[in-house]
Amino acid sequence: MSSYPSNPLPIHLSPPFSPREAIADALYRCIEGLDTNNKPLFDSSFTETATLEVNGTVSEGLAAIHTNCFDVLGRKNTTHFVSNVRIHIEESGEKAVMSAYSLAQHYREGEGISEKGDQERLLTGNSYHIELVREADAAEGQFWRIERFVVKSSWAEGFWGVMKAA
Repeated sequence: MSSYPSNPLPIHLSPPFSPREAIADALYRCIEGLDTNNKPLFDSSFTETATLEVNGTVSEGLAAIHTNCFDVLGRKNTTHFVSNVRIHIEESGEKAVMSAYSLAQHYREGEGISEKGDQERLLTGNSYHIELVREADAAEGQFWRIERFVVKSSWAEGFWGVMKAA
């Protein structure tokens, strides 16, 4: 799936967010970047040294996250719905922890819409555990990035083969 030709929303939104809104926005930037194949938006959600663990498979650093996640899923027809977001901000105001749930629907690239409706797909129910850090030099107010993202699928329906690289 190609990224939107002209995404009307910039990475840094205004007016500036409250700390909780800014923390949740890191997750929303990640998911929207993935679902729309928007690499700058996806990258803005992570630190360079971030780790992403999906069902026990760990990717360390943004380059590995690209190889094992963005480069695979960014081209697929996916939609992630996130809910039950809970946020705890440490007293220092520099670190936070977030949990959330998601439903994620996955189709191979170009197969998300079919007149027959019989294409292979994978729907997963997931829990997220996310550790974040506040960006110190954010002139736009609060700006947070993911340092550690753990995804655990608790159930799935469909065909896991959809997740394989093209």
